Amino acid sequence: MPVHLVRKLTAVAALAVASLSLAACSTLGIDSGPGPTETESTAATASPEATFVPGGGAEENKAYFDKTLQALLDANPDAGSHEMVNALTDAGFDKAQMEVTFDKTSVDLDADFVIVSVKMPDDMCLIGQTGTKGYASTVGAPMKSTGKCQIGVTQDIDW
Repeated sequence: MPVHLVRKLTAVAALAVASLSLAACSTLGIDSGPGPTETESTAATASPEATFVPGGGAEENKAYFDKTLQALLDANPDAGSHEMVNALTDAGFDKAQMEVTFDKTSVDLDADFVIVSVKMPDDMCLIGQTGTKGYASTVGAPMKSTGKCQIGVTQDIDW
């Protein structure tokens, strides 16, 4: 592969990772000022009695989304994108409405975090992130320009 093409692909990949990182920070409310931390807000909503509300919106299903992903991560802290998507699908979420980031970077290193999202019937997004600092989640609006829950390139969910 020509060197200029490798450099261009590397720059595009770095930009995509930076965009995802910024989107995750912005979407997950990092550095948003006073208020509960993501861990506290997730723990408060991930109640054991949380159940799936078919046809329900993001806020209605956030506790169940958190409960599902937290149970997966408690059982397997190294769970990746496929396991996260499978757990949410098994729990009743619509796989066709999901997006998930890659487990590996463009240079085949382990990703620092994996983000999975589900666009819910109320046109809001449930977004969960796991990484070196643990699990966090939020509800957010889709991107106006694309209608998607995440910015950048996500992997095809074809399994």
